[in-house]
Amino acid sequence: MEEKSRGCCDDSCTSDSCSGCSHSAGAPAVEKANAASNVKKVIGVVSGKGGVGKSLVTSMLASAMNRKGLKTAIMDADVTGPSIPKIFGLSDRLRASEGGIIPGETGSGIKVVSANLLLEDVTDPLIWRGAMIANMVKQFWTDVMWGDVDIMFIDMPPGTGDVPLTVFQSLPVDGIVIVTSPQELVSMIVAKAVKMADTMKVPVYGIVENLSYIKCPGCGEEIKIFGESHVDEAAEKYGIKNVAKIPMDPKIAEACDKGCLESIGADMRLDSLADVLIKIPESAK
Repeated sequence: MEEKSRGCCDDSCTSDSCSGCSHSAGAPAVEKANAASNVKKVIGVVSGKGGVGKSLVTSMLASAMNRKGLKTAIMDADVTGPSIPKIFGLSDRLRASEGGIIPGETGSGIKVVSANLLLEDVTDPLIWRGAMIANMVKQFWTDVMWGDVDIMFIDMPPGTGDVPLTVFQSLPVDGIVIVTSPQELVSMIVAKAVKMADTMKVPVYGIVENLSYIKCPGCGEEIKIFGESHVDEAAEKYGIKNVAKIPMDPKIAEACDKGCLESIGADMRLDSLADVLIKIPESAK
């Protein structure tokens, strides 16, 4: 069967000026996975802006899935700002075999590939142009021997630039989760992510509001440092049913700094969203 290009219009489009859609010349086809890979579901984790804790949410969702017994993987597509290895305490460089690159693996068995696991020194910057970064992300799919994976999370850089576009067009993404924070501009942040997903014909499965509140250690009151949440309004506006709210928790921050996120146990706030992702029908990759 011929692989389809992922485009931004439907089959009724006949306009030569529809730049970037599947009918335009040179539209990229979905890349074939490595021969040693069998990835059943692919979920992108995105945000309309940086600094909202996207990598943390990616890691927590992967940990939640892993605890539910699913074979889980993370592709760290935030190439110039990779933080997934640090969160899980991974430092060994990736190895290669005749069949391709062997992913790293966390203590609980989550497979991880990240640019930081390819560098001799994790503080070395990748001073690359967008095309080179996008090509590396594609190689994370085509050259890595992922093995059997029930669900893969792709931690994408913020915004709607080269890498998110490459992921949507070249990888078989089943849907996305949007990460945001409880500020007035949340509507704009969510809108950008929703509209890109809609343009690329990818469903939105949920929104995670990070930094939602902090709980007073004395009385247990929830203190909303960034003001009242607007995420429920944004979710209703765009018809997104699943919303999770993650507090500012010193234990989570400490676990990430120490590279032991898996040690903090289950976070019930993400359970309902995790259950939604489990129920997504498998599609041929």
